[in-house]
Amino acid sequence: MEYWILKGEIKDPEAYNKAIEKICWLYAISKELNEMGINLVSTDEKTGIQALEKKILPMIKGNCEKHDNEYIRHGTCCLIANIDVATGKIISPSITDSRTEEDFLKHISETVKLDEKGKWIFIADNLNTHVSESLVRFVAEQEGIEQDSLGKKGVRGILKDQKSRKEFLENTTHKVSFAYTPKHTSWMNQIEIWFGILVKKLLKRASFSTVDELKNKISEFIQYFNDVMAKPFKWTYKGIPLTSGINE
Repeated sequence: MEYWILKGEIKDPEAYNKAIEKICWLYAISKELNEMGINLVSTDEKTGIQALEKKILPMIKGNCEKHDNEYIRHGTCCLIANIDVATGKIISPSITDSRTEEDFLKHISETVKLDEKGKWIFIADNLNTHVSESLVRFVAEQEGIEQDSLGKKGVRGILKDQKSRKEFLENTTHKVSFAYTPKHTSWMNQIEIWFGILVKKLLKRASFSTVDELKNKISEFIQYFNDVMAKPFKWTYKGIPLTSGINE
C-alpha cells in the first residue's frame, strides 16, 4: 500500500524527517527546558465551534439520555489555545469570533506576556497566519531588530516570502521562536489531542442557546481541565498515534 498524497508532496524527505525528529526531541526534553526557563507550548486554532441548541431528554432511572436529531444553530466561535507541554495545562486561551492574522498575533503576544523574561518555543503548523509578516515584526521587536531591516513582503529580505519568514521565525536564538510540523502531521501537534478531549468531554453532548454561553462553557471547561485533569501527554511516537494518558 502507498500513500500517494504524502509521496507526492514530500519533495525533501530528509528535511521532512528532520522536522519530525526536532519536534519529538523538544517533547522529550520539555521538562528540562521548563527548568531552564524555556516555555515549550503547542498551539493551534479550533475554528467553527458551533453553538448548537439541542433537544435533550435527561437520563432518568431506567432510561438513558436521549438526543433529538433536530437542533438550532446560534453561530460559531474560534478557540486559539496553547498546551504547556511540560505540565499539560492549557495556558492563555483566546476565544474569538475569527482567526485572522491579527487574532493569532494577539494570541501569541498575550501568551508571551505570561513570562516576559523567559524564552518561548511555539509548535505550530504551516498555516499562513502562523508565518505572517506581523508575526515576524513582533519577534523582531522582541529582539530589538530594526523594522526597516526586515525588507518588504513579496519583494526582498526576511519578509519576502513564506520560506524566508519561516526561517526567521524558526531561529532558536530568538526569545520567541517556532517549530513547524510538516504537512499532513497534525497529529504531532499536542494541542490537537486536547481539542479531541474538548469535543468528547464538552462539545459533543452539550447544548448552547447562545455563542456567549458556548464561550463561557469552554472557559469553564479549560479551568476544570487544568485543575483536575491536566498532566503531560505521553509521547509514544514510534510509528503509532499519540495517546493523552487521560481516560476519555
